[in-house]
Amino acid sequence: MKNFIKSTALILVDVQKAFLEKDYPGLKRNNINAEKVCGIILNKWRDLNLPVIHIRHSSTNPNSKLHESKPGFLFNDYVIPLKSETVLTKNVNSGFIGTNLSSILNDLNVNSLVFVGMTTNHCISSTVRMSGNLGYQTYLISDATAAYNTLGLNGKMIDCEIIYNTSLANLSEEFATILSSEELFSLLD
Repeated sequence: MKNFIKSTALILVDVQKAFLEKDYPGLKRNNINAEKVCGIILNKWRDLNLPVIHIRHSSTNPNSKLHESKPGFLFNDYVIPLKSETVLTKNVNSGFIGTNLSSILNDLNVNSLVFVGMTTNHCISSTVRMSGNLGYQTYLISDATAAYNTLGLNGKMIDCEIIYNTSLANLSEEFATILSSEELFSLLD
């Protein structure tokens, strides 16, 4: 799998402190250790000296916990970027929109992307779908992402596990290969 290693970048999407708050954006969240897993993967990428790109969300709503004026905008402590690592800021769901992510990836000459981050059914889904559509070999690490309860159109709350599993199922094979962190590490060894 040496080609996998040489041509693969890690993309961390919205691993920010706002998602640590229990009331944001829903009542309940799955995969409470997702950020810790993101940090473990990031450290492995650094050890292998592979490309790392951090993407953070900057809400245009001044009341949002992801607005740049709020503590929730900051990166989670598990994934603080190094000065040598690329940091992109977006204000929409996809990391490819309003950023120079595509040109950075072209300059790095990578053809595979590994995605981790928040949340499974929002910015992860949007960015992973675009990655697949742009022709990248795309991997999403299942235990390094999470979802929240979501209010359905009928006014009833949909459990976070249903949201998470449905989101992963919708992305699987058509847009990305879904792997656990353990499966990812077996590819890297």
